[in-house]
Parts: sequence; structure tokens; C-alpha cells
Amino acid sequence: MTFNYKLSGKRVFVAGHNGMVGSAIVRRLADEQCTVLTADRRHLDLADADQTRRWFEKNRPEVVVHAAGKVGGISANNSLPVEFLCDNLRLELSVMSASHDIGVERLLFLGSSCIYPKFANQPIREEELLAGPLEPTNEWYAVAKIAGLKMCQAYRRQYGDDFISAMPTNLFGPGDNYHPEHSHVPAALLRRFHEAKLSNAPSVTIWGSGKPLREFLYVDDLADACVFLLQNYSDHIPINIGAGTDLSIRDFAEAVAETVGFSGEFIFDTSKPDGTPRKLLDSSRLNALGWQSRTSLRDGLAATYRDFLQGGGRHTQPAEKRAIAG
Repeated sequence: MTFNYKLSGKRVFVAGHNGMVGSAIVRRLADEQCTVLTADRRHLDLADADQTRRWFEKNRPEVVVHAAGKVGGISANNSLPVEFLCDNLRLELSVMSASHDIGVERLLFLGSSCIYPKFANQPIREEELLAGPLEPTNEWYAVAKIAGLKMCQAYRRQYGDDFISAMPTNLFGPGDNYHPEHSHVPAALLRRFHEAKLSNAPSVTIWGSGKPLREFLYVDDLADACVFLLQNYSDHIPINIGAGTDLSIRDFAEAVAETVGFSGEFIFDTSKPDGTPRKLLDSSRLNALGWQSRTSLRDGLAATYRDFLQGGGRHTQPAEKRAIAG
């Protein structure tokens, strides 16, 4: 079925606009001749359902992109299970309920590739959802994200609301969280290699064996995919967003080190968990609609490192409410 939705002239609310994903979506929407609505957390706590409903009633968004959430790497997920589960559930309930109440025309919920089983068939098709046990190191976040996409399906089934959900792969790019303990792999490695270069350290320690395979998508490509889906996709089935190829953590680390200019050794700490052995999304459904990622790993890493050097993103804060990452 052909679907075409025009964003021109619409009021589009981006929840989580200060995070890596949200800020990229705001940048991309600048080309769509729409009015972009944002709200700083100092003025709107999206976890507060009553406050969120009042804000929606006053500002009347017609389109909502839910990119707000509590995210972090393996360490943060392991140490903060209550926050990763409950904070994300509160955000999802609050935003979707308010969206339904005022009758938004479209809502896009951004999940994560971690919703899929630890040993899912590769590449991972959308049908793999709930087909097996989750990866234990991020199951709290995954359960919250699964609940979010199920909320989209429930609102769609019961009320006919045009809520859709998309599952991005692992992300990197400007605006990331570079915290040494609570960041994801790309930002964590970039910071470690940068600091090692400055201190002339002979080596950098990396969690795990370096063998797991991961797919990495540049965040501005994700933002472009989100706009594409708002314009061209309407279905209850969640849709994957990926780059289409994967590589080992070791190979990715080598690419980051080359970008930063670190020439020391890698020490893999095998006492730390590897996480899922492989995670490559099957993005053929999205590709069949006419979208493909465009940014190479080398170009994306270069842009991310420039952002880091210019003080972009978050450098010192622990994990907190911000935009989603994979």
C-alpha cells in the first residue's frame, strides 16, 4: 500500500532533542519546512504525565518523535536496572498517552536493536522479536523498549492511532555521551584512545574479547531514516534501521584508533562481558521502501571526533535521560 505523508507545515515535537539522536533529527527536520517543537527538561519533565499532557494541550504538536530515554553501555545497564526499566516506561507512557489524548496525526517511537534475543538468527529480521531470551547485560532497557513498541501497537489496534516504531542499530556521531564509564562502545573507545594519545600511553584496555560483531550507523543517517519513515511508512510492524554491514569490535577499535591517531596496543579484558555475540539488523524492509544509509564509517568517525574535540556531547556526566542509542 502506497503511503505518503507531508511534513511541510506540520508542528513536529522531538522528545529528547538535546541527545545525540534527538539533535540529529532536529537538524534533519530543518530541511522539511515544518515547525520543530522542543522543550528543555527544566521546563518539561516528560516523565510527569500531568505536566506532559498540559504541555501537549498548549503546544498542539501534530507529529511526535519519541527519542527521549535513559541510555548507557553495559556498565550502566548492570548497575542501574531500576532506572533503565522504570524511567523509560514512565517516559513512554507519558508521551504516548498525551499524544493520543490530543489526537496527534503521527508518532514515531524509537526503540533499539537490543530488543531482539541474544541468539537471534542473523541478520535479525523484525520477526525475531520475543523469539528467545534477551541479552542479560541490557535486558532492563530492552524490556522497556519492547513495552514501548507494544504500546504503539496497542494504541494502533484499539484506537486507530498512527503510531509507528523503528529499531535502530548501534549508533555513533556528534552529540554522543563520552562519559568514561556510562557511554556506548564508539564514544567510550574514542575518548580512551584520545586520552591515551595525549598521555603517550603504550596501550588501551578494551572490555571483552574484541570478537563480537556489531553494526554501526552514523546518527545523521538515522535521522534521515526517521524523516523518511514519517513520510513513507504506516504499519503496526516495527521496522529495522541499520547500515547493512557489521565488523568485529577489534576492527572497529582499529578504525577509531586510526581516526584519533593512537598507535599503541590493545589489551582485551576478557573478564568483562562481551554481550551479544553478533548483532546485525536485516534492514531489507526499509531498503525496499527506498532508503539506504550513505555515510561511511571513516567519514562518520571523523565527524564524531571533530565533535568531541569541540566539546560536543557529554563528557563527564553519568548516564541520564537523553536520546536513545543502540
